Amino acid sequence: MATYAGVDLGGTNVRAVVADADGTILGSHKRAAPRGPNGLAVTEAILDCLREASAAAGVEPQSTRAAAIAAAGRLDLTEGLVEPTNIPVGEVPLRGPVSNLLATDDIHLHKDVAAGVIGERYHAARNPDDMAYLTISSGIGAGIAVDGSILSGWDGNAGEVGHMTVDPAGRMTCGCGHDGHWEAYCSGANIPDYARVLWTEADRPDTAMPIESDEFVAADVFAHAEEDRLADHVVERLAGWNALGVANLVHAYAPLVVSVGGAVALNNESLVVEPIRERLEGLVMTNVPEIRLTDFGDDVVVQGALASALTGGTGDVDRRE
Repeated sequence: MATYAGVDLGGTNVRAVVADADGTILGSHKRAAPRGPNGLAVTEAILDCLREASAAAGVEPQSTRAAAIAAAGRLDLTEGLVEPTNIPVGEVPLRGPVSNLLATDDIHLHKDVAAGVIGERYHAARNPDDMAYLTISSGIGAGIAVDGSILSGWDGNAGEVGHMTVDPAGRMTCGCGHDGHWEAYCSGANIPDYARVLWTEADRPDTAMPIESDEFVAADVFAHAEEDRLADHVVERLAGWNALGVANLVHAYAPLVVSVGGAVALNNESLVVEPIRERLEGLVMTNVPEIRLTDFGDDVVVQGALASALTGGTGDVDRRE
């Protein structure tokens, strides 16, 4: 029996699934992503997940006809590797080792957000040719489908919408080192620092949030919303930047649907996603797309990787093998 595999290399975990030609998952495995000592340790974790997922499916790894690997980080499609964003190990070899294990050259590499839009497109009721998958999590990025093609860019790194400039004043510096980027304000990693800036600008009003603590995190802002004036102010400002970022995405790519995922959005739909819906019509001069939360939660990327393996990297059900 021919099988297909999808892998999600996340900042915390590695996940792998093995499925039949209809996309029915036969086996899966999840393990913590190693923090080192080098990229080869991460490669071995991926191979281990594929072996275990194959064993759970009752098949040999070599039964896999095609596989796709999705990762957050800078891809090098020529060399078949990734430099992960949240795992400090340098370059991680992907295509060669996975190809050797599975005995197939049909290996697709994607950014995690590109896999997200592939999966959303594959499972959509209408399989739209123009759509986007937006993640608002520790970082911000988007996978884009235009006219039925997944945009990857010459090096596989298209979709870094979190690095669009939304604030020309550049009050916040992004993790990439540049000022005014969407991600610098609205990503889970940067919301605490932005909240502190707003607190200082407001002459440090009383707040129930642990804003001066080193343990202050984005979840604290949302937990205190509707009970704390400063938290409400932060959420309101985040809503403005997020709506502006999505409007820029809409003007650039004209999606019919924007599916939203990532921990910040998934855990706070009414405070993060709903304000985007409410504000978008006032910002967009073209078609206002449907804004919806992904149905797949944390599994959206591995589901997208599997959909890629099944459809030659496209998410188009008509190309399912």
